Amino acid sequence: MVKIGYHASHEQFKPSELLKYVQIAEQTSFTLALSSDHFHPWSEDQGQSGFAWSWLGAAMQATPELCYRVVCAPGQRYHPAIIAQAAATLAEMFPNRFWLTVGSGQAINEHITADKWPCKSDRNARLKECVDIIRALWAGETISHHGLVCVEEAKLYTRPVNLPLIIGAAITTETAEWLGSWADGLITISRPPHKLQKVVDAFRRGGGEGKPMILKVQLSYDRDEEIARQKAHQQWRNNIFKNIMMTELRTPQQFDAAGEFVKPQELDEHVRISAEPQQHIEWLQKDIALGFNELILHNVNREQEQFIEVFGEKVIPALA
Repeated sequence: MVKIGYHASHEQFKPSELLKYVQIAEQTSFTLALSSDHFHPWSEDQGQSGFAWSWLGAAMQATPELCYRVVCAPGQRYHPAIIAQAAATLAEMFPNRFWLTVGSGQAINEHITADKWPCKSDRNARLKECVDIIRALWAGETISHHGLVCVEEAKLYTRPVNLPLIIGAAITTETAEWLGSWADGLITISRPPHKLQKVVDAFRRGGGEGKPMILKVQLSYDRDEEIARQKAHQQWRNNIFKNIMMTELRTPQQFDAAGEFVKPQELDEHVRISAEPQQHIEWLQKDIALGFNELILHNVNREQEQFIEVFGEKVIPALA
């Protein structure tokens, strides 16, 4: 059975608000939560960027029925040994409730270290090195490694009995196929079915057949469709650009400048906008048919309690 999750968007809400929202989500039909891990928001209007790893400990304690995933980019802002330690601690405290999802990162978060922002092929190579280091530390090995990242005599002493999965993040078919060979699963974002099918096929072709797949579904729900569109445009218009642009812009101000040219109707290919729960059900059923095991619902506007209530009552039960 597919599992339905709530996306905790640290770029849009204070950590204290997000804690309240996951508690409400747990009381309805949601069984998962995905935590974004940003240093900067995508826009000045979003205006937040709480530290995901601090929040996760509090959230997992406060919502004992929810499982959690976090999107992370080890290698530049985070040393992989630290991510190995952080993830192992959560997995030890909350057995079988946590998976780590990893990607090659975006300049808006990673450039703060003042290190060079590598090209995509180097970022991918660095990511794979980081994952190998994390897995070796989880296995109890003492690691020294000198490559795109460096480790010297690191050993992780607190390790969980059951290791979390490492899920790879992909937007393009090329990355999805590459991830299939080494990641424990795939996480990607929603888009029209024919484009999403290509990503799924590429992941399976690369070696991902039978591995779990997570879809982060970007939607905007309100009781009036035009209001849902306006609110999505206000909060999420900066997030519809091609991946090459999303990974290279460095500041919220640059994203805001690019977003000035986005019209509300241009959101349709990137955000599912509807005031009808049945329409959202039909969209999600198509995702399930593609083979996704987990659907993480991200209501990109600010009306979170209304969204959780309506989807918990009308949408999620229909999918079950």
